[in-house]
Amino acid sequence: MTNENANTPVRDNDVLSWATDLDPQTLAQAHRTAALDIVHKPLALMPDAHLGIGATVGSVVATEGSIIPAAVGVDIGCGMVAQKTIFTRDQVDAHLPKIHDGIRKAVPSGQPKSGNRRSGSHKVGVRSKALDRLVRDAPHVESDKFNSGKIAAQFGTLGGGNHFVELTVDEDDRVWIVLHSGSRGPGNLFAQQHIGRARNQMKRVLDNPLEDPDLAHVVEGTDEFKEYIEGMLWAQDYALENRGQMMIAVAGVLAEVMTDGAGHKSGDAVTAGRQIQCHHNYASCEEHHGVEMWVTRKGAIDASEGKWGVIPGSMATGSFIVSGLGNPDSYRSASHGAGRRLSRRAARKQLSTKSLIEAMDGIAWNDDADALLDEHPDAYKDIGEVMDNQADLVKIEHRLETILNYKGT
Repeated sequence: MTNENANTPVRDNDVLSWATDLDPQTLAQAHRTAALDIVHKPLALMPDAHLGIGATVGSVVATEGSIIPAAVGVDIGCGMVAQKTIFTRDQVDAHLPKIHDGIRKAVPSGQPKSGNRRSGSHKVGVRSKALDRLVRDAPHVESDKFNSGKIAAQFGTLGGGNHFVELTVDEDDRVWIVLHSGSRGPGNLFAQQHIGRARNQMKRVLDNPLEDPDLAHVVEGTDEFKEYIEGMLWAQDYALENRGQMMIAVAGVLAEVMTDGAGHKSGDAVTAGRQIQCHHNYASCEEHHGVEMWVTRKGAIDASEGKWGVIPGSMATGSFIVSGLGNPDSYRSASHGAGRRLSRRAARKQLSTKSLIEAMDGIAWNDDADALLDEHPDAYKDIGEVMDNQADLVKIEHRLETILNYKGT
């Protein structure tokens, strides 16, 4: 499958945009970032771009000799994981409510205080070699809330907001598990510390203050830069392993429910093919246009040629499995999802619980319209338009339809 009607990106001074649904405030924010001397021109705006804190969500910011902590963001390493299963839609349809309940028990959201969860009679343990490594290698953070207990307690947990677990079906009616989460509280605490340090440092060294203090950067060769990069890479690793742990838990639930607790106990027995993992809030050192630079993808994925990724829509509109086309104009990047059209506050004012319930018809979900109103599908951009606009960035490999959504609250 390929997406047709490709949109031609538009250059507006130092910003190259693939977005056709773009408000003036978002474009102005992108220009503030692009105007910085440290930013390689042009800054790339993905088709899902919308207003963020500091840098724009859905922007690719390439910097030379420095990095902007607030552009990476507070949910460092937030991203997606997808895994095909051995089941078809007909096989799971009747079991979706039970599967949803099992996922809710096995994958806590919010602020869990315990590292052990159960799914029915199947214990899901979060102790692992990966967790032991993450605890051992954790960066120093000047907060009593950042400790080995928190690192362990939030490992294998979903969080809230737009984080989710879904069951979806592809064009062959094969069921996939799709999951969205990041580095949770530990990553947030680390990020907040270094965003604050960068902001304070810029105040001390600049004669004229930055137009947006959240665009403060740390300079390569300094202790602060070294500490930030090491901790950022740790948080990205935490996020990746966190998603992997939840995938194990969800596959275990699926295995138990589909065998009525009598057959497969391992999720490995119900998964098929390779697992697809991709960050969409992160930075990496890469070479582009013959220059080595730090590429910060704030709400964007690596779309290098042949690299597979996951691009979700809203909680009713499914997801896309894609492979990158390696477009150099976007720094080999693509969108991370549909992108918000309305802020959370605006969504609660303009949209109704009745229309949310109607949108979720036929999907097993939390069934809590009051709590999830700000995640209403109409609060997001049209994922079809987003995919059309980036036909020169990614190839669609699978179109996934949502049949179950478990949303963090």
